[in-house]
Amino acid sequence: MPDGSKPAAIKVFTHIREVPAADWDACAGPDNPFLCHAFLSALEESGSATAKTGWLPQHVVVEDAAGTVIGCAPAYLKSHSFGEYVFDHGWADAYERAGGRYYPKIQVAVPFTPVPGPRLLVRPGCDRNQVTEILIRALEQLAVERGASSVHVTFPTRSDCERLCDAGWLQRIGQQYHWENRGYQSFDAFLADLSSRKRKAIRKERREVQESGIRLKVLTGSEIEPRHWDAFFRFYRNTSDRKWGHPYLTRRFFDLLGERLADRIALVMAERDGHPVAGALNLIGTDTLYGRNWGADEEVRYLHFEACYYQAIEFAIARGLRRVEAGAQGQHKIQRGYLPVRTYSAHLIRDPALERAVREFLEHETRMVECEIAALAEESPFRKADGE
Repeated sequence: MPDGSKPAAIKVFTHIREVPAADWDACAGPDNPFLCHAFLSALEESGSATAKTGWLPQHVVVEDAAGTVIGCAPAYLKSHSFGEYVFDHGWADAYERAGGRYYPKIQVAVPFTPVPGPRLLVRPGCDRNQVTEILIRALEQLAVERGASSVHVTFPTRSDCERLCDAGWLQRIGQQYHWENRGYQSFDAFLADLSSRKRKAIRKERREVQESGIRLKVLTGSEIEPRHWDAFFRFYRNTSDRKWGHPYLTRRFFDLLGERLADRIALVMAERDGHPVAGALNLIGTDTLYGRNWGADEEVRYLHFEACYYQAIEFAIARGLRRVEAGAQGQHKIQRGYLPVRTYSAHLIRDPALERAVREFLEHETRMVECEIAALAEESPFRKADGE
């Protein structure tokens, strides 16, 4: 805090609209669009993340003596473990079989969004260590007050995770696939960095999509019209029905997203004879393009790779962005220039017996994940020192 004084209040809000957008965004910062007030409020107002869907907002806010918001954390009281992408179903099942009650639990996250970023948000100019400590203790107290078995902070930055682990929380390691911009001036410059075999494979894939009659374009800002959201929601539902049985996000969410964050959206639309057949949704950060959702009406060989990976790389190069985050799963991403990176989560387990069991599980899992990341890195498509 600027004057080193103790906070006047720690508050918990069940609707993010109760927190002034300017105050929340001052703490969240401009880098990651998923943490901004507009995105989180769109989730709530659209009915996507609400008590009815098992995501009861419990946003923690810290104010200083003058009533200024100096820290916050996006938190939810949950009655299930869906839409998180860091899976604890096994922990819940084991605890329930042993006679415990795993739900409710508290989730500090962006709902339905496996994107790394800060979770303990602190206003610039404040004492970061002090405010972070207050937020951690507030989350621990919130678990007691709500009768939650645990608190889970998913996809935080490494520094946030380290602070939580210093406070006695358990650390979990995961992995995703990210593309790094090495100063490329064009897609061909990126291809030149790859081995000749991988370079030829990507060119073949892109050529086959083009020869199929599919045409792709990237829409941002006012270029995105309601008809595009209609089509994309149809694609999204198709994919959701196949993967999860129901879509997490409502049609209203995409309208609100377009209204409030149009300039931070890169919507890839694939068309055949002017009719949309597939799409990929990306959000634009300060230095990162975040790939989020994909869907299609028809199966076209290599179209998924083109719309989600190659179009994202071209967009990032054109905008001078440093990376593209393509999310979890999909070892096939490696051959297209997206390499494995570590992700983090932190977990507070209130029951000592469950905490010991989870700790032992994580020790074993961490060794396995680290070995997998090292093995996957060996599959890099980039040219070796000898030229191939």
